[in-house]
Amino acid sequence: MENRPNFFHLHLISDSTGETLISAGRAASAQFKSAQPIEHVYPLIRNRKQLLTVLQAIDKEPGIVLYTIVDRELATLVDERCVEMGVASVNVLEPVLNAFQIYLGAPSRRRVGAQHVMNAGYFARIEALNFTMDHDDGQMPDDYNEADVVIIGISRTSKTPTSIYLANRGIKTANIPIVSGVPLPESLLAASRPLIVCLIATTDRISQVRENRVLGATSGFDRGDYTDRAAISEELKYARSICARHNWPMIDVTRRSIEETAAAIVALRPKLR
Repeated sequence: MENRPNFFHLHLISDSTGETLISAGRAASAQFKSAQPIEHVYPLIRNRKQLLTVLQAIDKEPGIVLYTIVDRELATLVDERCVEMGVASVNVLEPVLNAFQIYLGAPSRRRVGAQHVMNAGYFARIEALNFTMDHDDGQMPDDYNEADVVIIGISRTSKTPTSIYLANRGIKTANIPIVSGVPLPESLLAASRPLIVCLIATTDRISQVRENRVLGATSGFDRGDYTDRAAISEELKYARSICARHNWPMIDVTRRSIEETAAAIVALRPKLR
């Protein structure tokens, strides 16, 4: 069997920020564990001079080229030069645009960075992010009824990163820690607008994450029952009892990424409306 290198160069060329490409490239790369990508990201490539410089860099370190360039002339240049270099290239957006054009019976505008326009949706996301940061870790409890989602859970169940991810999708999210023996705020119990969801995980997983937290803690940090599995088990039992009492859904985040947890929360919203 031919020996292959355990890495490869992945060139990502975008006429915008490159976020779409990075996500697509990493999603595809994750399916191949035998080799790791070395990412080369080239954002805001919008003219021939910029593109030629990028193509020279690719020629020096050939690999796979993914690009999102809406200008047809520049896209054609990428394809032609990649063929000359013997490099595989894929226009990530083109098949999607073609499908839209066929179904809608209209050509696309081919406007660079159209997804980043500062419209009402953009400002809604900014508002959601500001709300979420203000309501992190139980802050400003009087405003919970203004939230779209309230996440509860014991320490180290990824409440904050999940909240921020949802906020970036325009969902105003608050998060509240569950502490054994400490009642939740009355303002939460009285809230009628938000979806309230609890994040849980296995005792082992939470203990492992908390151990890492302790290792990075400042001197004098009192670990106490923080990493003790028996104590964590009691915390989880308390969290489950709260959810059972109020009929709030729970999501086990043990084997979920932040993105998967957020997707599960989004899926719950229409079901509970």
